[in-house]
Amino acid sequence: MKVKYTTMIVEDMVESVRFYKEVMGFEIDSQYNLGPAGSITLMKGEGDAMLELIQNPVDDIGLFSVGMDVENLESTIKELKAKGAKVTMEPTQISVGSLAFIEDPNGIRIALIQHK
Repeated sequence: MKVKYTTMIVEDMVESVRFYKEVMGFEIDSQYNLGPAGSITLMKGEGDAMLELIQNPVDDIGLFSVGMDVENLESTIKELKAKGAKVTMEPTQISVGSLAFIEDPNGIRIALIQHK
């Protein structure tokens, strides 16, 4: 597995993007306006992993999840279940492939993604 992104729910997208650009040295990779559902900004620093900032009216502010790329989501979920992982969302088809969530012992969401 490879860490692909970290997702944070932010209160103010403009201020958050400014901070990660001007203070932390990240660059905007892409932005998505979801209308009343909120907005997403993907930011890139050094290396391959991305920072995903989401502003929406639903989720609590803070760390939302850590996203990891997997080669085969079905077999990865099966293996993780056998090792005692708590699966909070079974594999689901999404626009870029398949997604499932597990939870670490601290309640942190780990998104497992198999891209098309």
